[in-house]
Amino acid sequence: MMIISSVPGRLLIAIVSAVAALVPFYSAHAEMSAWAENEGGRMRLVALAPDAGGKIRAALQIEPKPGWITYWKEPGNSGIPPQITIAAESGVTLDAIAYPVPKHFFNGAIEDIAYDAPVTLPLSLTAAGKGPVTIDAAAFIGICKDICIPFQANLQLKLGPAIQSHPQEEAILQAADARLPKPPSQDFDVTAHAMSPDRKTLSLDLVLPGEGKAAPDIIVTGPSGYAFTKQIGGKRDGATFKVDIAIGKLPKDYDISGKHWSVLVIDGERAMETTLAFQ
Repeated sequence: MMIISSVPGRLLIAIVSAVAALVPFYSAHAEMSAWAENEGGRMRLVALAPDAGGKIRAALQIEPKPGWITYWKEPGNSGIPPQITIAAESGVTLDAIAYPVPKHFFNGAIEDIAYDAPVTLPLSLTAAGKGPVTIDAAAFIGICKDICIPFQANLQLKLGPAIQSHPQEEAILQAADARLPKPPSQDFDVTAHAMSPDRKTLSLDLVLPGEGKAAPDIIVTGPSGYAFTKQIGGKRDGATFKVDIAIGKLPKDYDISGKHWSVLVIDGERAMETTLAFQ
């Protein structure tokens, strides 16, 4: 079980280091902002002009330096999940952030769900009006090695006409989309799930691709700030897999009825993400 603490040890170090990690304002009159940098890596904003409906394909590129990691949407025992805020006066809203498949990292009792290589987070944006668009974004991530350093930057991007071709930006966004987990399919899905009456274990029945013998990596995300990965008694029989996931303590007075959790399943080179609905 992983419960994200509100004040983990590394985050305390991060808070102490916050002032040193702040990055000045960066802007560019193009479809890619300038890189914002700190001692653990760099990040920038990439976007294409709005389509006819005002939808904007964009992404936050993050490049940790060798030996450093940055975090998934639920970071693990400690860490800082990515946060992106768009200034209201820009007339652009952030609809969704997508996350490529992460890795598990273990350091003693600490378990991180993170990326140790360049990663691009696809962003879905909407522009409120017509005409030129300026995106004013504040990005805040954790980037960690021996300590976790908050990395904050303001990124501004002015988008040109949609009729212009931007092959470099399009290639970056296409590559980011290719790294996202896929939706359920006939050969890769959660076929049944059930929470135990004491809410200590979540039972999952899965169909998996191929005829592998190893247990897949499973990350269940419940209430905000909670992620669960500990498997109990997993049994794989060809393409089928039955397992219990240890849940443990949930927020006080948490009512699971009507809630929707997410599950990410990684089996070899394939990854699938779906929603679990609780009645």
